[in-house]
Amino acid sequence: MNFSDSEVVASILSTEGYSTTRNIEEADLVLLNTCSIRDKAEQTVRKRLKHFNTVKKANPSMTIGVLGCMAERLKDKLLDEEKLVDLVVGPDAYRDLPNLLKEIDGGRKAVNVILSKEETYGDLKPVRLGGNGVSAFVSITRGCDNMCSFCVVPFTRGRERSRNPETIIEEALQLAYSGYKEITLLGQNVDSYLWYGGGAKKDFEKAGESAKATAVDFAMLLERVALSVPRMRIRFSTSNPQDMEDSVLHAIARHPNICNYIHLPVQSGSSKVLKEMNRGHTREEYIDLIDRIRSIIPDCGISMDMITGFPNETDEDHKETISLMELIKYHFGYMFYYSERPNTYAARNMEDNVPLAVKKSRLDEIITHQRKHSLVRNVAEIGKVREVLIEGPSKRSDAHWYGRTPQNTVVVFPKTNEKAGDLVDVLIEECTTATLLGKRI
Repeated sequence: MNFSDSEVVASILSTEGYSTTRNIEEADLVLLNTCSIRDKAEQTVRKRLKHFNTVKKANPSMTIGVLGCMAERLKDKLLDEEKLVDLVVGPDAYRDLPNLLKEIDGGRKAVNVILSKEETYGDLKPVRLGGNGVSAFVSITRGCDNMCSFCVVPFTRGRERSRNPETIIEEALQLAYSGYKEITLLGQNVDSYLWYGGGAKKDFEKAGESAKATAVDFAMLLERVALSVPRMRIRFSTSNPQDMEDSVLHAIARHPNICNYIHLPVQSGSSKVLKEMNRGHTREEYIDLIDRIRSIIPDCGISMDMITGFPNETDEDHKETISLMELIKYHFGYMFYYSERPNTYAARNMEDNVPLAVKKSRLDEIITHQRKHSLVRNVAEIGKVREVLIEGPSKRSDAHWYGRTPQNTVVVFPKTNEKAGDLVDVLIEECTTATLLGKRI
């Protein structure tokens, strides 16, 4: 989402005469787009700002700004904590950047962290930054209403609101015309996409009957995008289990250009912990959803997010997480130990009482199991022929291509006469825990 937002920022600034550079020493304006989901992300930002201090000594007129969730969370406090920073702009205030930059030219520091109830960038054509020219992101929702007790996103991204489907389809068509072969529909929670003419999702019930009758949900949007760009692969991220409707699964099954892959964060295998996380689903409901996915989309890749060491998590809770992983055998996952985020419900009401050593030990066990399951999934691919979208040269060998299957598994194979953006059939011959190896047939 931050990468997508950065492309929006580049679009806004391009109308003011700015262009991008890969050489920081020649930049007049440096913007650091930030995440607050974990403390480690914020510490990385602070280390990067210290590096900028050295750069700015050589170019004192350089303007340095912090964008995104960390800017929204800390607001003008960030100016006091990081003396180097001239500009602090939250995720919904990017349209105000030209005015804020004029304030800085007047010798003042500038802040805008006002959250909006509207989708703020749907009419903008993003400037594609440093991508591979094959895959692109298309933002469809902003914000989140789920209020998971550990999550800072509702405080930094605001209430959930959806983008006009016509502008989404227009952007997809433009990307297809420009030669892109794959789009990923983005949102904090794409499953709860709901367009009824604008405004926050929480206000839908107050809408008129005509607005309700013509409302577009995520399954309908997915279908419309698939039909509009039939030669493009379509992915989406991220999903929340409690909002995943069977209509979405049937849309995936119906359209060959919608990839058979769902990222489905679970966070814990314990219903007790899930309740304290305010996740909106139980272990049993999550397993039932996985069963429906595999029934409707038999060849679906499934990945997860997992948090270990949440307040009051016991050894028994941890064992339930491991048993859930053993049951589902995810293709891959993103795994972390709990990091308390300021102002969340958990930070205000729960003691962070699982020792760090225990968190790390449990995380190591989770990662070990996931590596095992990823290898099991990849070994099962050996001997199969998979359609691979070539994204570019392999990072390890310029003689090989890198691409992904519809299930989002990485494939590496020797180059012959292909080019980036081609869809090719590859016979899978070997694998590692993370990569399939094969040859084009």
